[in-house]
Amino acid sequence: MNIKKHIPNTITCLNLLFGCFSIVYALKGNLIFASYFIGVAAIFDFLDGLAARILKTYSAIGKELDSLADVVSFGVAPGIIVFQLLKFSNDLPVLIIVGKTNIIPFIAFLIPILSAVRLAKFNLDTRQTESFIGLPVPANALFFASFPLIIRQFQEMCSCMQVYVDFFTNAYLYIGLTVVFSLLLVSHIPLFSLKIKNFRLKDNAYQYILLICSLALFIIFKFTAIPIIIILYIVLSIIQNTLKK
Repeated sequence: MNIKKHIPNTITCLNLLFGCFSIVYALKGNLIFASYFIGVAAIFDFLDGLAARILKTYSAIGKELDSLADVVSFGVAPGIIVFQLLKFSNDLPVLIIVGKTNIIPFIAFLIPILSAVRLAKFNLDTRQTESFIGLPVPANALFFASFPLIIRQFQEMCSCMQVYVDFFTNAYLYIGLTVVFSLLLVSHIPLFSLKIKNFRLKDNAYQYILLICSLALFIIFKFTAIPIIIILYIVLSIIQNTLKK
């Protein structure tokens, strides 16, 4: 029995497992742990591809399993987190169609729906072997998973930070971000890959800029840096493609 070929798929299953953990904790209202579990799932998502490249154990089932795991960990899990953020946010608009349920928080499920579309397109699109077209699903998930951590970060600081807590608990913020970033998932914006195949500066200039800026931002702003980093990634990709043209 060749155990080596099962290692990447086992790591992918760990990605899925922590995505399930995230969903359970999000449903319980513990968004902090739900967010952390998405971060752990993202680490395993990186490691399964790394293991496949190192061990040279690529497989068709591994590709499909990876996408199925990503739908749960980076689609459903952040969708439920945003649903909960909207449900308990400030100034939530009310739109009731059936019964007494406000359907506005259900806009959060654009995230899993368009994440699934994004992953299906990725599996069929041969243009995305070296770079991405549209925002990668894990990046989108980390963007939204950062907000419960940002809220707690400001809550633990002095009372003068209440204005930031109010900002990050505003319903309209999440409605807007959900629509915009869900559309970015299925957009045609080219984004560079974060994989570094060699260490030459000219081949990885944008990756190095993103890495250095990310470290500096995280040291200074902690969890508040995460959405800034994701936006910086998009901006750098647009700059790169503009200069290429």
